[in-house]
Amino acid sequence: MQKIKAAVVGLGFIGPAHVEALRRVPTVDVIGALHFDLESSRQKTQELGIAKAYGSFEEVIADSEVEVVHICTPNAMHFHQAKAALLAGKHVVCEKPLATTIAEAEELVALAAKTGLVNAVHFNIRYYPIVRQMKVMREKGELGDIYSVVGTYLQDWLFKDTDYNWRLEPEQSGESRAIADIGSHIMDVLEYITGVRIEAVMADFNTVHKFRKKPLKPVETYSGKMLTAEDYQDVPITTEDHANVMLRFSNGNRGVITVSQVSAGRKNRIDLEISGSVSTFHWCSESPNNLWIGNRDGANGQLMRDPSLFHGEARSVVSFPGGHNEGFPDTSKQLFKEVYQAVASGKQPEHPSFPTFADGLRELLICERIVESNKKQAWVTV
Repeated sequence: MQKIKAAVVGLGFIGPAHVEALRRVPTVDVIGALHFDLESSRQKTQELGIAKAYGSFEEVIADSEVEVVHICTPNAMHFHQAKAALLAGKHVVCEKPLATTIAEAEELVALAAKTGLVNAVHFNIRYYPIVRQMKVMREKGELGDIYSVVGTYLQDWLFKDTDYNWRLEPEQSGESRAIADIGSHIMDVLEYITGVRIEAVMADFNTVHKFRKKPLKPVETYSGKMLTAEDYQDVPITTEDHANVMLRFSNGNRGVITVSQVSAGRKNRIDLEISGSVSTFHWCSESPNNLWIGNRDGANGQLMRDPSLFHGEARSVVSFPGGHNEGFPDTSKQLFKEVYQAVASGKQPEHPSFPTFADGLRELLICERIVESNKKQAWVTV
């Protein structure tokens, strides 16, 4: 069997996660990767057991062996790299956000459509098996009309003022941080499960740490050591640590989400409660293999992730029998399985099962309206 050859660009946190997931898709071979430059690429590819180390993005798209490019770089690089890859005839899987402006995202959607190349955005939260099952249950009427949605996405990796990362810098990350980073995931998965659209937003942001201490040394030089005051530079922070957003849906009902990157003890917790006219669904990413089903006139229920208990339309994203838990790393594998089925056919499907550039544009539009709402302190139509 001839495998589809892929290259991964950006090997921080999520890039290696792409590599690991791709290696679990039998039809794919990760042949090369790029980090910052040739030296850092060589170091990272050696650690990951990847054959080729590239010195620049131009080298990646010039490699005739590479059929698919995975873009896992800082946000500000996504547009230019995705555009160049498409123009070079490569299929593209891009991390979110697809771009940093709506105009850029629109250009990518149009270019992808013109080329017919496979294009996907890594909204992997859709690929928890329980999430797919909730979507199918809703489609079969087991949730009913959507009454309300309450969602939270909480983290603590920026809890201290000494916590620092490129996402804190608008020139690399964009005007929004918590909403664009984790808020985009929760809004995408809410629309995906419920089938309703977010039509208006009312947002309120808070920057807890108005100043943060940026390390003056590369991480590698002080890893595991205590820094002194002289090792930091105080820098002003303009992006949000925490945000509350009220939502109005296309069916006339309401929802609310809270996202935070300063919630101590919450490492990466998504919590969704979706109430409908028939039942309520509750799911938490920290217990991803269980769904709570609330009923008014009968006993509440629990559904375990088990292919024998799932609807047939949801079984394709389950790899193991009930009781054998699947989690975060499996979501990327399941997403890539669907993407690479399309790549094998040579073109983007008419109705893709996976999140596309168009979905990336949709989330960017919602995020920009949320930022606008926070500035105006008023409702804004999406």
